[in-house]
Amino acid sequence: MANAFFSDLLATISERGRTLLRRGDSADTRRGADGLIELCDALLSGRGEASGTAMAREVLDIYRELDAAGRRAFFDGLVRNFGPDRERLSRAIEKWRAQPSDEDASSLHFASEPRRQELIRRLNRAPGGTGDLVSMRADLLGMMNGHTDLAALDRDVSHLLSSWFNRGFLVLRRIDWSTPANILEKIIRYEAVHEISDWDDLRRRIDPVDRRCYAFFHPAMVDEPLIFVEVALTEAIPGAIAPLLAVDRRHLPIEKARTAVFYSISNTQRGLGGISFGSFLIKQVVEELRRELPKLDNFVTLSPVPGFMPWVKQDKDLPLSDEDREVLQRLDDPKWFESPETAALLRGVLEPLAAHYFLKARTPKGRLIDSVARFHLGNGARLERINWLGDLSPKGMRESAGIMVNYLYRLDDIEKNHEAYANDGEVVASSAVKKLLKSEGRRLLDMRLS
Repeated sequence: MANAFFSDLLATISERGRTLLRRGDSADTRRGADGLIELCDALLSGRGEASGTAMAREVLDIYRELDAAGRRAFFDGLVRNFGPDRERLSRAIEKWRAQPSDEDASSLHFASEPRRQELIRRLNRAPGGTGDLVSMRADLLGMMNGHTDLAALDRDVSHLLSSWFNRGFLVLRRIDWSTPANILEKIIRYEAVHEISDWDDLRRRIDPVDRRCYAFFHPAMVDEPLIFVEVALTEAIPGAIAPLLAVDRRHLPIEKARTAVFYSISNTQRGLGGISFGSFLIKQVVEELRRELPKLDNFVTLSPVPGFMPWVKQDKDLPLSDEDREVLQRLDDPKWFESPETAALLRGVLEPLAAHYFLKARTPKGRLIDSVARFHLGNGARLERINWLGDLSPKGMRESAGIMVNYLYRLDDIEKNHEAYANDGEVVASSAVKKLLKSEGRRLLDMRLS
């Protein structure tokens, strides 16, 4: 009710502002990227709330009508013409150099802010502006593609989105069969881990007594789930995904459930890529489940490893012997897992390699390679188990040779694990996973001695 009232109020203000604008210059003269830049200048120059809200809405509407070339030209204009006020910044620098003070430091900070940040704030005031800005950043990310000329603009947009989408603003809601159809449709569309084929498939995932689904929403985008988590309630920690998704599986009586399995976690908005929602999102889901089902003992994921095989194929410094590399050639046979002998040989190479991938492999900047691992370790989980042939789907075999992993969320350890990873980059892992890494070391030692 409050959100609807506020939205209607903004729409009324915007429409009255549009009436004022229509009495002036025709919007038709501002339809191109150049005209849109002029309109942005006018938006920054104005002080009226009603006209400013209307002008912001007009900017966003015109942007939506631009083709790809027009949007690129618009972004280029924001980079070129909406940086810091250089004269104001120079004065602030000279004042700071002459006599540094807290007040001068504050002036220097505000003077160095690019004008486009204030522009983005004003665009956000338009009805629906937050969602439009998220979509605009999705366009921006698509155009960057390794190019650095738009990086400054993206830094400014992502800086503001990070403030607006921190965890304090997010609202957790359960998704079930009574959830409005427009939101359920988005759950189907946005599922990024295990595709939902149709409405019947969706119902099997959210309606049975041993299934749960939760989504995080933002007050400015009430009908857009930002991230959602699919949960299976089981007796034990699973090592494979197929039994959880089987059409003809038996539903587990709720009183027998001892484990909550987070088997699919999907981010839905490309425009929020790289924007951290903060840590402990999964802890919030865990606490929600504990309130409803106090007998649950284990909270784990059953996670894919989408980057593992690309890493195996591209990394030239893998801890492998020549014999191991020959064994890896058997992966060229798409049905290798159907041969017990071949599967056993590959397991002896790939499991230790997976342990190295999770515990040792880093990007040039020192970050863990695997994005799923970064998410769960940052949320305070422990790397619990590597599951051989946990996903036999074509996608799972292609991306990870069927390997899946369990991350364990133990409430008493979440903060400690998070701090270990955030402060020291430490991967908290079970002894079983560490033992796989030791077997890799023994194999390399044998190779050197032979």
